[in-house]
Amino acid sequence: MKVERIRVRLPARARSYEILIEEGALVRLGAESALCLDKAARRVALISNRTVFKLYGERAARSLSEAGFEVAHWLMSDGERHKSLKTLERALEFLSEVKLERSDAVVALGGGVVGDLAGFAAAVYMRGVAFVQVPTTLLAQIDASVGGKVAVNTSVGKNLVGAFHQPRAVLIDINTLATLPRRELTSGLCECVKQAAVASRKLFEETVSFLEKQSSEAVSPKQNSFAAGLSQLIAAHVKFKASIVAGDEREDLARMDSRSRRVLNFGHTTAHALEAVTDYRRFRHGEAVGYGLLVACEISKRLGMLAISELESLSRAVCLCGRPPRTDDLDIALIEEALAHDKKRVGGSLKWVLLERIGRARVVDGRDIPPEILRDSLRAVLHKSS
Repeated sequence: MKVERIRVRLPARARSYEILIEEGALVRLGAESALCLDKAARRVALISNRTVFKLYGERAARSLSEAGFEVAHWLMSDGERHKSLKTLERALEFLSEVKLERSDAVVALGGGVVGDLAGFAAAVYMRGVAFVQVPTTLLAQIDASVGGKVAVNTSVGKNLVGAFHQPRAVLIDINTLATLPRRELTSGLCECVKQAAVASRKLFEETVSFLEKQSSEAVSPKQNSFAAGLSQLIAAHVKFKASIVAGDEREDLARMDSRSRRVLNFGHTTAHALEAVTDYRRFRHGEAVGYGLLVACEISKRLGMLAISELESLSRAVCLCGRPPRTDDLDIALIEEALAHDKKRVGGSLKWVLLERIGRARVVDGRDIPPEILRDSLRAVLHKSS
């Protein structure tokens, strides 16, 4: 497979960076880090979790050492519930213990949880040090690693404490997907559907075509045909997200158009509520997003914005991603309460990303959605008989 390099071109050139996509890209980590980090960088703090480090940690550390860096690693616990202020404090203590300096860097090796936690630690340690993203899950590769949003959760809600801190580079090794559990792959594919739905009809059709093929042929990331098709899909999704981030790096609150960064929150409003009410233990993030985008589409349909045929197309695409956890036992009132704490509230009102058609999103003030439509939409999707 050829090496794909995608440039995230930000208004401030110093914050622009490259995303490298390649099978076996992990061996390049040291050389790529040497290119993008300060010349004075001597130490690299590698943050991961036990599962990922056991698979790829030695390879990553060796590549960095061969490039001349002193490498120290720290492993956080696995799971969304560990993306917390307590874990952040431990990470910062680690950075201090290894005497990381302003010219040094953090490398995040793992999925979105690791990337968010490590990136936020890099953002606040010594008022900001460089970091490199090495995402090892599909969801992190197409979404979480690109764009500079880093954060931790609190007891009140998800990602409520965070920052914008762009990576110096993103290194995507397609081969890391071969070891993903099926649920992690489902999670990433749901995120693909979400992103494609707000991007364009073309990307949506490409995504569905890939889903149909992998579903009908029962292929896996270990097969060459799957890896080749998936690498092309990842590149297409990364290019879309890079274009959105380049045009609206910090999610301008004044922007409500279909190319604002807010549209990437499609499906996330309900998803974050689902994760919160289940204490981040039931759903992978993308699984919750799959439900969330269907709730947003159901609201769109009931408001007269979205054709039933479009909703059916999206429902079918989500089904092709895999079987998600059940939701019919969840209390709708608790979900509504969790929605009230969503970080996307502006001026006392929740901002929903709804859909006019595939490829055309619209940001809608929550006050324009009647409570009964919200409640009925949640029930229609989450309490639907299986």
